[in-house]
Amino acid sequence: MEALLAAELPAGDGWQFEPKWDGFRCLARRDRGEVTLTSKSGKPLGRYFPDVVAMLEGLKEKQFLLDGELIIPAGDALSFEELQLRLHPAGSRVRKLAAAHPAEFMLFDALSLRDKDLAAEPLSKRRKALENFFAKNETPRLHLSPITHDRRTALNWLKHSGGALDG
Repeated sequence: MEALLAAELPAGDGWQFEPKWDGFRCLARRDRGEVTLTSKSGKPLGRYFPDVVAMLEGLKEKQFLLDGELIIPAGDALSFEELQLRLHPAGSRVRKLAAAHPAEFMLFDALSLRDKDLAAEPLSKRRKALENFFAKNETPRLHLSPITHDRRTALNWLKHSGGALDG
């Protein structure tokens, strides 16, 4: 799902809120030895983020399809500009940028784990699977996006987001 622009957060029961990170939306797939990163438009991103590919190759889990956001921290904010610089045709330039400003991956959904397709499962079940995946594969530069069911907490995230959140 993609975030939709709204004037204010919805009220009432049954809502789950998550921050909208200022990065590149990305599907990360690992099938045994191969890791691929794909943009929401279907374009391959792996060659631009070799640091994230290497990090995902180092995880214990050997088969997954995860939805998340490629991000590059810059102090207390995230740098969308640093992400855009990675979309460079020269591999040597991409490697230099990756070494200087490593990218990270913010997880927010599990679509498939091992050989189990989770895409049709309810969000609550997918979130639990994602939390279990993260607990077993916790490593620097891999993050689990927080969630809340409390509207006030979500409003507080927006109020104090600085440059890390897009919404």
